[in-house]
Parts: sequence; C-alpha cells; structure tokens
Amino acid sequence: MKNEEPTRTEQVMAAVRSKISSRALSSEDRLPSIRSFATSMGVSPSTVVEAYDRLAAEGLIRARRGSGFYVAGNAMTPLALAETEPRRDRAVDPFWVSRQSLDAASTALKPGCGWLPADWMPHIALRRAMRTLARAEDAMLADYGSTRGSLRLRRLLLGRFAEEGLETSPDQIMLTGSGTQAIDLVCRFLLRSGDTVVVDDPCYFNFQALLRAHQVRIVGVPYTPSGPDADVFESIMATERPRLYITNSALHNPTGATPSPQNAYRILSAAAAHDVTIVEDEIFADFEPEPSPRLAILDGLNRVIRIGSFSKTLSASIRCGYIAARKDWIEGLTDLQVATCFGGPSPIATELIAEVLSGGSYRKHMEELRKRLSRARREMATRLDNLGIKPWVMPRGGFYLWCRLPEDHDSATLARTLLEENVVLAPGNVFSISQMAAPFIRFNVAQTGDPRILSSLKRAMQIQHPSP
Repeated sequence: MKNEEPTRTEQVMAAVRSKISSRALSSEDRLPSIRSFATSMGVSPSTVVEAYDRLAAEGLIRARRGSGFYVAGNAMTPLALAETEPRRDRAVDPFWVSRQSLDAASTALKPGCGWLPADWMPHIALRRAMRTLARAEDAMLADYGSTRGSLRLRRLLLGRFAEEGLETSPDQIMLTGSGTQAIDLVCRFLLRSGDTVVVDDPCYFNFQALLRAHQVRIVGVPYTPSGPDADVFESIMATERPRLYITNSALHNPTGATPSPQNAYRILSAAAAHDVTIVEDEIFADFEPEPSPRLAILDGLNRVIRIGSFSKTLSASIRCGYIAARKDWIEGLTDLQVATCFGGPSPIATELIAEVLSGGSYRKHMEELRKRLSRARREMATRLDNLGIKPWVMPRGGFYLWCRLPEDHDSATLARTLLEENVVLAPGNVFSISQMAAPFIRFNVAQTGDPRILSSLKRAMQIQHPSP
C-alpha cells in the first residue's frame, strides 16, 4: 500500500518536533499560542489543539492551566538507543528468538520469526471490517468484553468445528486475549508447582518459557516425521505420571510434520490409560491443504483441550485466542479469566475477527496463502540445498522448514554471527528440551525473500568451517 500524505494535524506535530530538535524551542519554552500557530500553519485552531494534545500525550510537551503549552523538561534528552534495542549478548534460550524478533529494528531481516510478512495479510478485509466497526454502537468501543467473549465469533468457530466433524455447543468454548493466554489459563487451571508436563522435543519454544514460569517439571518426547515417538510416549506416561501433554498436532512447530492416524490413536490411548490431559494447539491448522488427524476430534473434547488463535492467519496485532473443552472446565476457566483479566478479550478485536471470518474473503485469503507458501517452501528448500542445508521433512503446508545443517555446524553460533548483520535466525536448541538440536535451524520461508539472508548465512558457515 502506498504511503498516505500526512494529515494537517500530523503536519503541525512535525513542525513542533522540528522546532524542538533544531533547538528553536528548548526545555520549558512556551509554544506559540493556538491561534497564532494556526494562522502561521494555515490550519484551524482545532487542528492545533489536537496536535498539541497528541504531543502532550507523548510527553514531548505539557500543558499549564491558564498559561498554554510548554516544551517538557526532558524533551531535549537524547534517546538512549542501547536501552531500546534487544540485548545481543543474552543466552540463546527459549526467550532469545522472541526477544530478537519482537524488538528488532524494522530494517532487520527475520527468517527466524514466527509470523507472516505484513504484506501477506488480508489488509483490504481488515480495513473494511474496521470501517464497519467504526459505525458500531458506543458500547462496542467503550465497554469490557463479556466473560466468554463475543457470541458471534464463538458461533462462527463452532460452525468451523462442525465442518471438521467436531460437534460442540456454545458453552464448550470461550475466547481469550491470545493463544498464549489460552495456554496460560489452562496451565493455571490444571497445574500446580512441581507437576510434570510433557512436550515434544523439539517443540514451540514459548511452551517451555511458559511452563517454566509455572514452575513445573518438563519432560520431552522425541518427535518423529509421523508424530511423537509413541513407544517413548507410552513409557513416559507410565513412569513420569505427567499431568499434561502440550503439542501442535497440525503442522507441528518447528518441524512442520503431521501425526499419522495410527500415531494419533496410540497417543490418545496412552493418555487415557494414565488419566493425562492433552492440550492441542491448532494455530497452524488453516494452513493445511486438507485436515490431518486431530486429537480433539478423535477424542470429542473429553480429555483433549483445543486452543488456537488468529495471529498467524489474520493479524498478530489483533489479539484473540480461544479454548474449546469440557463444559465444566470452561466454567472454571471463565472464572479464572475474570480473576486475571476481568472479562474476555477486547470486543473490538473479537468483532473485527468475526467480521472478516463471516465474509468470503477469508477462505480466498487462505487459499492464496497456501499456494504462495507452497511455492516459497519449494524455492527455499532448493536454495538451502545449495548450501548443504536439508529439510528434515517437507511439510504439507505452513511456513516453516526445520532443517539440518552440514556436519559440525552449530546453529546457535550461526545465529549470533548473523545477528551482527541484522539477520534474526531461530537456532535448534531453543526448541529442544534435551538440547540435542544444535545442528538444526528453523526457517520461515515467507520471510526469506531477501537474498542478503542466504549470502550472510553462507559467509557465516564459511567462517565457522572454512573450506580447505
């Protein structure tokens, strides 16, 4: 989308900032009166009022009752850039990729991040939905969300579940502030300090970070191209007596693999035999060309809790997740959400998502995404192969490639080296409980279009292991 011309209010704000940065106005200096500045800028007094109010909200200027507006005392303090950038020397742990990706400058290249580029998202549908919401009743813009979230969005989700063969009712689903909050609520509800939780090895790194915050014991089950190693899983169920098993079943993160029907059956059977609850994160499910075996569908939400969100498919800026589970558990989880958040997610966010999902544009958007990602996976796999980097499996969908580096290369070392070139990678051991994934690295194929990424990676690999 082309950059829009600044509004008159923004022009006035820019003029004030320019006066301050050029030292034409210093700390505690009085700004021109509203009427005189309006005349000099050729705008209305109300435009200057709005500009001054915005600058005051930013802390650049401040108002003195009956006296006007003044430059704030700290407005001339230089910005300490070192305080705003992510620490590059921190340990390469489950927080490393998150911190580097989220806090990196807009110019950074992020083949290790976990989201699609902004220009891959359905901007037209989102803007149309925003215009519709702008005409909504005042309560939509001002009130708290209901305890279980928008009934409209919950009904849309129930319809989507029914298409998969999962029959549920409105009292079996609740909306949350995000997919991460959904997992956090489940952990708060079912776990106590010292409990044992099983995760895949490798698994989504924030599962580890969140579980450690809950002070539980984490046990990893090796992940294979057809799902978690069922023999090891059955042994863990018998010997470790875990409380939960948390997994991505559709397009597993980070590997992109999909469980086979036989594997799904054995996992469910072992969990049932030992009274273990399964949390199935289906955040990548819509990227599949056709649905794979889902634990929640096979189980009917008896001991499987389904969670998900819309951050990967619609917008990471409009946060909303959901939990589908037994009625009695949803009741308790709802009380917990009230205790920790006082109500459900933002009505603006939930209605915005509902507006997009209820139109035909979402299906078209996902169809185009699946095609685009299919091409990107093939092209990236070919380019990586030229460097001796091989995909562990070729996923059916999604935007991740879990790749093995050539012998004796360490992904964490490469990640640190490329960070100096403003490239954020996702090294293997941030995903691994056993710390046995040093030769692996996760690539987001949608974020690898810039040729500088592979050229930087090639140089770093040559530095790590120079050619004879």
